Amino acid sequence: MTRYKDLFIDFDDTIYDTHGNAQMALEETYAHFGLARYFAKPEDFYKPYWETNETLWAQYARGAVSRDYLILERFRQPLSLGKGLNPTEDYCLQISDFFLDCNACKPGVLPYAHELLSYLRGRGYRMHVCSNGFHEVQYRKLEASDTMRYFDSIILSEDAGANKPLPAFFDYALRQTGASLSTTLMIGDNPDTDIAGALRYGLDAIYLERKPLKTDFPRPVNHIVHSLEEIKDLL
Repeated sequence: MTRYKDLFIDFDDTIYDTHGNAQMALEETYAHFGLARYFAKPEDFYKPYWETNETLWAQYARGAVSRDYLILERFRQPLSLGKGLNPTEDYCLQISDFFLDCNACKPGVLPYAHELLSYLRGRGYRMHVCSNGFHEVQYRKLEASDTMRYFDSIILSEDAGANKPLPAFFDYALRQTGASLSTTLMIGDNPDTDIAGALRYGLDAIYLERKPLKTDFPRPVNHIVHSLEEIKDLL
């Protein structure tokens, strides 16, 4: 696989421990706003939050909902389950702002992330973050996790005007990086936005399968790995 020159790398839950960091931020948010007054136990809030968040991000990637809708609804829906709690839009946005501020400061990355990025940099690959994450949050997470230094460019859906897996996102990424389709490889954990999108576009891909999923890809994925350490042996 040495023919590759450019690596498009997803950030959230591929390099950055998004779920782990967000859970810590969620716990801080729960305590700061005294949400124990409305929920019998913290899990009664955490579980619906994660379920709602996953659904909304999938819809956002497809362009079915807006960024503002996602930011509001991922808190309004779980908060509405609180006994005696009437989550107004202003209240939800206050909670969202606090959560995002806490979350963006967390440094946690997936196991072997720094080692892999350092190795790939040493091998001479040009590396580019390719993410659907929000502009002001992603740059703070890159700084907090000390991973910005590895990347040649940061490609975000808000700048591209289109989300992964849409072809317009990858059009933008190739233009901005000057990369060639035939010598670029996508690495990511999301089977739909990262891998299916890349394969459909004509990019090769390495799928970081973090949990077993039944996924029908548009063509065979080049490699499936279960840890970042395995990628070193491929590149």
